[in-house]
Amino acid sequence: MKLLFIINPGSGNHDISLKEVISAHFDAKKIEIDLFELPKNCSLDKIKAKISSSKADRVVAVGGDGTLKLVAECLLNTGIPVGIVPAGSANGMAKELGIPTDIEPALSLLEEGRLQKIHVVKLNDEICIHLSDLGFNAYLVKKFDTLPQRGMWGYAKATWHALWNHHRMEVQLKLKDETITSKAAMVAIANATMYGSGLKINPDGKLDDQLFEVILVKDYSYLEILKIWITKLPFNPRKIEVFQTAEVKISSKHQVHFQIDGEYIGKVNTVEASILPAAITVILPSLSK
Repeated sequence: MKLLFIINPGSGNHDISLKEVISAHFDAKKIEIDLFELPKNCSLDKIKAKISSSKADRVVAVGGDGTLKLVAECLLNTGIPVGIVPAGSANGMAKELGIPTDIEPALSLLEEGRLQKIHVVKLNDEICIHLSDLGFNAYLVKKFDTLPQRGMWGYAKATWHALWNHHRMEVQLKLKDETITSKAAMVAIANATMYGSGLKINPDGKLDDQLFEVILVKDYSYLEILKIWITKLPFNPRKIEVFQTAEVKISSKHQVHFQIDGEYIGKVNTVEASILPAAITVILPSLSK
């Protein structure tokens, strides 16, 4: 077996060398490895060229959700399995899939794990493997990226700033059989169930069905989200509505903040989303017997 590791050197703990840890892990194993560190502003074409020349059996994203998104985009519908070594700040998709957040167990999983196809969501010209949203949380991601503090303290400061400075949007959701117009603090397009923080925004989501969820958060309803996280009770539809769909067009009267998989995209007026079923194959922990 040959493994190609696509490594984001800017991710994770800068006190360790990801390349050295990976090399040491496979030193005594009968597995060939190829290590590729992402240069700054690396294009998809460069990553695709590396994947093609490497001729690896499996490709591994070493980084956060943004790194995984890049690798997944290069491997759409190829059947080449994608492995994940979580080395980002949140690692939401790794947590979603039950992949160990410690590097050594995650590396062991690359040989021993099972393969499963999952869908992704196409958003305009991008793909989403985890969670995307317009409004409050996207503004929060933008603010968080500008702060010198990382971790929970930086996140708390960014949240406080966003609560004081972000305003509700006027949005329209065009689904297959209905059109909804509403004011909203946030609209999430959910491939997965929860953010990297563990906050469950989409409790009924599945990664291997033919649908994704659109969550319309009408007001700043963190208490409502915490309620369902703790009690498992359904959302109050006056505050949060969930729509299951295979496609949606989301329009805003004014330009609004937009993020995909933890990466701030910019301001948009319109997002068109559609499901790409069984688009990537991921390496997951084996099912317990």
